[in-house]
Amino acid sequence: MSKSINIIKSTAVPLNTENVDTDQIIPARFLKATIRNGFGENLFRDWRYSSDGQPKKDFVLNNPIYHGKILVAAKNFGCGSSREHAAWAIKDYGFDVVVSSFFADIFKNNTLNNFLLPITVSDDFLQKIFTAIENNPETEIEVNLEKQTIKIINKDLVEVFEINNYKKTCLLNGYDDIDYLLSIKKDIEEFETTHSL
Repeated sequence: MSKSINIIKSTAVPLNTENVDTDQIIPARFLKATIRNGFGENLFRDWRYSSDGQPKKDFVLNNPIYHGKILVAAKNFGCGSSREHAAWAIKDYGFDVVVSSFFADIFKNNTLNNFLLPITVSDDFLQKIFTAIENNPETEIEVNLEKQTIKIINKDLVEVFEINNYKKTCLLNGYDDIDYLLSIKKDIEEFETTHSL
């Protein structure tokens, strides 16, 4: 399965709650596993399920009208502890993109390292996305990593986002850090040859 990301066109799931921390994303009691699979079933566990394990009807992930590969979150998403499991849980659930107007730095780095694209948009554009989804849950969002744009398709509204060039290259090619080094092996060898003492 390819891990690369370039153009993603999908409906989105709106989580219009500010200051969502990593313990809400994946509670600490589920951090015992060291492999990345299986965390999606406990994504937002305490918000999704009651103490008896029944789904809470008022939580967005339990609402069948919302679906897709894009999670749209309110400001300051991923704050709190540095657990990488938060990125694992979001990715394992099926999301490829998380959109917010502000991400905690460690969480943002963790997402990039796990082929989950964090897109920081302006507060104004974020609100336009929430409004568009509220008016029509089938609203599609198009993310173009190569061009670094995010578009609300039915509104024809576009905003440019920033991303580290190195991480962009890795995501476009499905590279982790080692894959990237292997991809430039010839350049490294050439440098070593021309700069040897």
